[in-house]
Amino acid sequence: MSKREGNILIVDDDDLILLSAQLLLEQHFTSVKKINNPSQIEEAFKEHHFDVVLLDMNFKQGETSGKEGLKWLIKIIEISPETSVLLMTAYGEVDIAVEAMKQGAVDFIVKPWQNEKLVSTVNNALALTKQGRKLKQLEVREKALSSTLEYKYKDMIGTSSQVKEVQHMISKVAPTDANILILGENGTGKEVTARAIHKNSKRATEVFISVDLGSIPESLFESELFGHKKGAFTDAKEDRIGCFEAASGGTIFLDEIGNLPLHLQTKLLTVLQRRQITKIGTNSTQNIDVRVICATNMNLKEAVDKRQFREDLFYRINTVEIILPPLRDRLSDIPKLVAHFLSRYERKYQKGPFEIKKEVYKQLEKHNWPGNIRELEHAVERAAILSESNDLKKEDFNFLNHQDDKAVDFDSFNLENIEAWAVKKAIKKHAGNISKAAKELGLSRGAMYRRMEKYGL
Repeated sequence: MSKREGNILIVDDDDLILLSAQLLLEQHFTSVKKINNPSQIEEAFKEHHFDVVLLDMNFKQGETSGKEGLKWLIKIIEISPETSVLLMTAYGEVDIAVEAMKQGAVDFIVKPWQNEKLVSTVNNALALTKQGRKLKQLEVREKALSSTLEYKYKDMIGTSSQVKEVQHMISKVAPTDANILILGENGTGKEVTARAIHKNSKRATEVFISVDLGSIPESLFESELFGHKKGAFTDAKEDRIGCFEAASGGTIFLDEIGNLPLHLQTKLLTVLQRRQITKIGTNSTQNIDVRVICATNMNLKEAVDKRQFREDLFYRINTVEIILPPLRDRLSDIPKLVAHFLSRYERKYQKGPFEIKKEVYKQLEKHNWPGNIRELEHAVERAAILSESNDLKKEDFNFLNHQDDKAVDFDSFNLENIEAWAVKKAIKKHAGNISKAAKELGLSRGAMYRRMEKYGL
């Protein structure tokens, strides 16, 4: 007989009852633990995650009020709201058990019990726990799925040889569960590539969750990725499901992995090796089933050589490596990309349909595009907004030339022009590596992205 996966805890001061219940339930469930003193409950929850607790109502000789059982019931619900609690009570104490159910218990078992009835009741409680946990997971997934529906790109756009090579690689690796590392400058479409892999994988009907590791403060890293239990730290006012648990069954995309500090790299490596997470505030582990895709604009091999990135993590995340070309190396794709962006902004701003002549494309192909596809998108959006006709001309994109190095007039003391020039120059100097460019400018990554957005980079 196969056992059902579930962690059961029995709490009773009668060792005979503990032993008989444990021997029975161990035949049906994967983990059954017992304690004979309710004061050990908190410690037990720190060591393990329990799906169902069988709790006696009275723990003192001759006591029948059930007050102590109610006290510990409330405590268990406080420690782990998702855990289902079953009350064990003598026949004459049914009224107390009914009161306990009003306080949050899911059911009660009358002692002495019938074995089939006990197993059935525990099975029902376990199903309730898993259903509640699934609902929480679905809430997180719903947010991720909403962002997926709103996501701007469905497929990689372009017919250049570079794009075809990437598409061919995607078709080969997508059906597998291999860990993928996507490399490329900022704005080259790393998330687009990750979503294309997911879309063509066996997990396509499951959730895709994208995590920007560069934007998560170090202090919140474990909570965001692995989750936490209520009360684990000052602001932990409720249980939280982390991104890995929410993505279980689907794909998790870890962007900007090159920015992770070494001590956090160690924590991530442990999760990837064991395929288990440990929430903050508990020592128990949870199995996860995720496809991991990582991305960075950094040279990780160089970072490994400089001991800035763990070598074992590097090899763990890049079973297959996909390198994305910058836009300057696939200029023939600009017309298709522009047409895609124009179609979107025609709908968004209720303008157009727009037309662009060949000489405009020639101008766009002369630009260096340090911000890659993201910069092109901003350029098209700005032109669509400001153009006074549906025929987009070179003048509608002249601002791209004004951002070039030679076009900055420092005699004008226009701070915005100078700042735009400095931001663009730093991005170009560091070949699109936003982290290095921001560091040179003395900006945080967030501040850097805000300026890039401001100046259409």
